[in-house]
This record gives sequence, structure tokens and C-alpha cells, in this order.
Amino acid sequence: MRDEAENIEPLLMEIQAALENLETYEILCVDDGSRDATPHTLAAAMSARTALRVIRHAEPGGQSAALITGIRSARAPWIVTLDGDGQNDPADIPALLKVLHDPRQAEAPQLICGNRRRRRDTWVKRASSRIANTVRRMALRDGTPDTGCGLKLFSRETFLSLPQFDHMHRFLPSLVQTAGGRVVSVEVSHRPRRRGKTHYGVFDRLWVSIVDLAGVMWLERRMKRPQAVELSAPAERTVPPRPMRLDD
Repeated sequence: MRDEAENIEPLLMEIQAALENLETYEILCVDDGSRDATPHTLAAAMSARTALRVIRHAEPGGQSAALITGIRSARAPWIVTLDGDGQNDPADIPALLKVLHDPRQAEAPQLICGNRRRRRDTWVKRASSRIANTVRRMALRDGTPDTGCGLKLFSRETFLSLPQFDHMHRFLPSLVQTAGGRVVSVEVSHRPRRRGKTHYGVFDRLWVSIVDLAGVMWLERRMKRPQAVELSAPAERTVPPRPMRLDD
């Protein structure tokens, strides 16, 4: 999060309410070089919450940099991410966990993505996101309708095994699939921004996204997943006893 001081306390309360039935969890906030009261607000929140940890970037590094910092610092094997602007609803987290633990699945997913079917953004932002998602799906064939949703659940081990670069968060489904993991999408709610100001433009991201897409397509062609089978040691050979001869 960056410059989201007004959203911190309401969001933390909602996260706690969503996770109250879990035995153990931690809440990890990455402050991406905020210039407002975010550091002070997070410090005050830590004094009231033993489960809260805070890591701060000295300078803004972007969403993927904050994500990478958080995952590397996390202690749990499974991670839930959501944006700090309050538009993702923490009440949807149990729905993602339910999919992860569904016993009817032949193979557990390595990444569960939120799918915002009813976006509560401006029409310009909705249109640009729809176009970007369509182009990405056609180019990468990842089958994911909404990679821009910040609400995701994934394996920490899987994430750390992926190539890490700026803006990688937009291509997680494709990267996970290329690495051999299963990806599932789940419908989640989306809320209008009530406090603070968005840090994302439309046209300033267009050309960067095109370059990133070309780079990920190159990575997909270069990444190989050979079938690996571990051999077991051969059974110990036993030598039958030599028959006794009468002249021995």
C-alpha cells in the first residue's frame, strides 16, 4: 500500500473479522514508500494487534515490488493478497480458502484468483481493464478472466519459484501455469473507493503492459518442464547358499 492512511484501520478490522475462525494467521502490510500518515497509522495499529507485521520501503517500488517483499517476509505456506485501497472485500477470503480445501478436487490449485464480475470503477477504467484482459487471454491463453484483481490466494513456495520482475503481478496465472501449477478463478465482490486517491492511470500503463506481455510470452517459450522421475535403489541381491558336496 502507498498513501492509504485513511483506509488502514477499516481494512484491518475487516480482515480480522474475516479470519476470526482461523487458529493462526498473520497480517503483513507492506508500506511502499508512503508520504502521508500511513507509517504512523500502521505503527499505532501494530500496538493494538499482535498479528500485524509492517515492512516499509524507503522509496516507492510499485505493486510487484511490494508483493515480492511481502511474500519473502511471510511465514505461512499459503498467502492471501488484497489491495490496500479497500476495494477488495476481506469477507471474500473464506470463499477462496473453501476452494483450496475442496476435497472433491483431483488436484489442489496453486493459485486462486478473484474475479470481479461487477466492477465498481469508472467506465474508463472498466473498459481499459476489459481490453487488457482480453488481449492477455488471447496472447497467453491462461483462461483467467481477471488477473488485475488484487484478491488472490496462492502457495508461497510456488510464488518464490517464479521469475520475479516489475509488474509480474499482472501475469501470475500465466506464470503459475507455465510452471505446472493449476489456476482457478472465483467470483468476488468489488467496492467503490471510499477514501484516498487512486495511484493508477490508464494511458501511462498501456505501453508498459505491451512490453511486459511480450516479455512474458518470451519467458513462456523459454521455460521448460521436463518430466522428472526419481529412481529407487535396486533391491539387494541375495546369493543362494552353495549346495554341500560329500567330498567337501
